[in-house]
Amino acid sequence: MCGIIGILGKGPVNHSIYEGLTVLQHRGQDAAGIITSDGHKVYLRKDNGLARDVFNVQHMVNLKGHMGIGHVRYPTAGCDSAAEAQPFYVNSPFGLALGHNGNLTNVDELKEEIFREDLRHINTESDSEVLLNVLAHELQVQGKLRPSAEDIFRAVEGVHRRCKGAYAVTAMIVGSGILAFRDPFGIRPLVYGRRETDLGTEHMVASESVALDVLGFDLVRDIDPGEAIFIDMEGHVHTKTCASNVRHVPCLFEYVYMARPDSMIDGIAVHKTRLRMGEKLAAKIQREWSDKEIDVVIPIPDTSRTSALQMAYELDIKYREGFIKNRYIGRTFIMPGQAERKKSVRQKLNAIDLEFRDKSVLLVDDSIVRGTTSKQIIQMAREAGARKVYFASAAPPVRYPNVYGIDMPSVNELVAYNRSDQEIAAEIGADALIYQDLDDLIEAAHEGNPNIKEFDASCFNGVYVTGDVHQEYLDRIEARRADSAKTKGSANDLAFTEAQTYPQ
Repeated sequence: MCGIIGILGKGPVNHSIYEGLTVLQHRGQDAAGIITSDGHKVYLRKDNGLARDVFNVQHMVNLKGHMGIGHVRYPTAGCDSAAEAQPFYVNSPFGLALGHNGNLTNVDELKEEIFREDLRHINTESDSEVLLNVLAHELQVQGKLRPSAEDIFRAVEGVHRRCKGAYAVTAMIVGSGILAFRDPFGIRPLVYGRRETDLGTEHMVASESVALDVLGFDLVRDIDPGEAIFIDMEGHVHTKTCASNVRHVPCLFEYVYMARPDSMIDGIAVHKTRLRMGEKLAAKIQREWSDKEIDVVIPIPDTSRTSALQMAYELDIKYREGFIKNRYIGRTFIMPGQAERKKSVRQKLNAIDLEFRDKSVLLVDDSIVRGTTSKQIIQMAREAGARKVYFASAAPPVRYPNVYGIDMPSVNELVAYNRSDQEIAAEIGADALIYQDLDDLIEAAHEGNPNIKEFDASCFNGVYVTGDVHQEYLDRIEARRADSAKTKGSANDLAFTEAQTYPQ
């Protein structure tokens, strides 16, 4: 999962892109990058780390120009060095940079095709570099010194024909403008907005609407599945649906965990979706746990707060904050390795003893993936004096890998894989465990936008909407995603440590 931004402004865009990346930092804490252009040259800075650590004053001074794109990344298998930090850049054609959120499911075939047919070299293990080179080739074959909007849209059509999987993309074409497009299923989110300034209209695309809000842009709309939007140097906006067989199937896990609650995604308010998740899970507790006496509902910060508060209201049980969070520790789910996740839980959370002592507590989390965090938190509650510890997940059991850009681990690392609810409860140490029903979760999101008829829920039900995910592919990503594979790294990785300048 990553966060992407693109801005075409009337003045320097470096600070706006940086501020937008800090707002989208929850989508990736492993690496950050910005590339800008003054219409003739491009200026690049990217490295591992949080946005606030990657960019200093001199870097910002060097990032010149009135258009640019930015990216924040979280670690995935085979993607653990600064060389994989985005945006990626190629100088032909035109000077082209790209930032990508998602995952290509046919990346191995594309690498071979790019080498043998397009005569292009891929320098990293990132599928985003592959996607960039596919786009570059499709632009190259247009044979234009300056591409028109239609030339660019034909290139995007070529990308859709060749690339499979999930992708939301921002790209910068030097001397031409900013391009953004979304895969034919609209799995990963992408929004478009604009703001009026004294100098004229500025344009922005981003993963979530909250980035627009913070920078004073008005949300115009979501970019549709299979649609491309191109904003030329004069600020003219061109749009076209560039994919055939479009089918809107946004990712359900965005509403559970990934997105900020103050975002709108595909016309659905994330905050209200989580409220409805709490209502529906409370109703299930009333049906199935009538024999259990619960003294207090306590959320596991931060994502579960909205659902937990609504659950407490519906159940007429006290809601209390029982954990204090260290704001300077990253999101545990997207830590790169199991050892680091275990270490970070105790650093991130501390229990308030008086909220637990001699009480039967209901802990609420947004989801349970590996179970590592849940197990440690339950142990912390017991150490704080809880008499009983019940556990509720606002999402259904995660039993399958996600192949569309959320680096959920191999199935053997998923605590729900081949286990019953009772077995999971025993594994994480809970006195009882209850999960949200998948139908209820889907309905919680669907109520926000009845026009969306289906969601990608592959990590819950194993149904992969792109239709090209087979067991051989799952076996390959199993090997890549295992924590043991992530810790190997490479001693020869190339890191961009200073702002780079590329002439056109």
